[in-house]
Amino acid sequence: MKKIFIYVILFAGLFACDLDINNDPSYPSDVSADLIFPSAQNAMATVIGDQLYNYSGFFAQYYDQMPEANQYNNEAEYNLDVARTVFNRPYQNLYAGALADLQDIFSKTTNTSNLFAAQVLRTFCFQVLVDNLNVVPYTEALQGSAIPSPAWDNGQSVYEGVLAELDEAESALGSELMTLSDLLLSQNMSQWRGFANALRLRMYLRFIDANIDAANYTSKVKALVDAGNFFSGDVKYDVFADEANKRNPWYSTNRASLAANHVASYPIIEYLKITNDPRIEYNFERATNTGDFAGELPGSKQVLTANKNADFSFMKYYPTKPVYFFTQSELQFLLAEIYLRFYDDNARAQAAYEAAIDADFSARGMEESPETMYGTGRAVAWSTATTTADKLELIYMQKWVALCYMDHMEAWSELRRTDVPELSPHTGAAINADATIYTAGNLIAPMTNALGGQTLIKRVPYPQTAIDRNKNTPSPVSSSTAVWWDVK
Repeated sequence: MKKIFIYVILFAGLFACDLDINNDPSYPSDVSADLIFPSAQNAMATVIGDQLYNYSGFFAQYYDQMPEANQYNNEAEYNLDVARTVFNRPYQNLYAGALADLQDIFSKTTNTSNLFAAQVLRTFCFQVLVDNLNVVPYTEALQGSAIPSPAWDNGQSVYEGVLAELDEAESALGSELMTLSDLLLSQNMSQWRGFANALRLRMYLRFIDANIDAANYTSKVKALVDAGNFFSGDVKYDVFADEANKRNPWYSTNRASLAANHVASYPIIEYLKITNDPRIEYNFERATNTGDFAGELPGSKQVLTANKNADFSFMKYYPTKPVYFFTQSELQFLLAEIYLRFYDDNARAQAAYEAAIDADFSARGMEESPETMYGTGRAVAWSTATTTADKLELIYMQKWVALCYMDHMEAWSELRRTDVPELSPHTGAAINADATIYTAGNLIAPMTNALGGQTLIKRVPYPQTAIDRNKNTPSPVSSSTAVWWDVK
């Protein structure tokens, strides 16, 4: 397996980043589906574990740009240049890497288990693309020279399309064992079905909250929950070693290749401190100047110019940390929300909520008991919330905490869907002048904000790669414009 992994890394490095998304992948004809599948997984892990992970961590207000460094000023201040590689690479790596690989697999195997697993990843890729861009090439995409400039489809249609594809692939499943080399779920079809069902839950909730065929999707959600066929553990790409070219991709980019650029953001630090959350030690270093945890106000470096790196908590970097495609913690938080909203079942909602925190502590290898968070009298105990609205807010806030340093893309998507954490009514300047007006955990509009005023980012721009190569790329849309499912 190690030899296969090394081959995959070399293969992905040589081809995935430089392909035109409208050209057929230039694979040697003798490369089998068995070897292409881990290449697709690797391309996806690079995107969700580094490229999307990095900028969405700014948008979820987990960290900000160090005051004495400059690598990610644009992301911290919502000044999103379409030519920046930070937006072009994930688009290329998903289309020309992962999706092209998966398309090739569909033509090279008839094994229904192989096809289903490939379809799960295809569904995942398009979900992530839509959540970033809202409209993406879909129905005409990946056709090579036959359609050199594919049309861009609206996000709702893409969601509907890949969910229908997923249903079709599952209905076609036979008795074959999966034969693809699988670095994600070790060819375990029960786990692949469970992963697919978790993706469905995530996506169905977005239809419901957008009030699109809500009754039908609520019925679908309840059918999935009643059946209870979800994955165990975490869906994670856990292949890394603390050696050159084998480390976690975010670590490799931001610790090994670049000087450090990230310091903790004020909202997450203040919330972890007020709730006495031991996970603060897992995520962050103590500030050098004070020996305490301290977060930087979002987008403040050009305004509060006296600040120094040593005033804030640096991020901790883990060279062998897995890339998480879907955490058990997120799944349990989704179930807690569903039990509360659609079953009116307080007991099961509480059990899932506490299981979600348990799962997150376990994934991080925390020595502390998770009951330090939700036990009797603790800051985020279920009993601290009395109304349904308060309980949902508790679920959403703890999901935001649990996705920090685990899955930043989903953190950004979920805070857009739920509007939790909510945006502070106070500006960063006002909070800097008087911290007592701030509610711990509230998001804060960047002090230097290219979108203007009390505005948070809702999407990323269409990348230059698409603009240059596809004449059907839509006209630019403001990054303050919500994606299709973000209607609140």
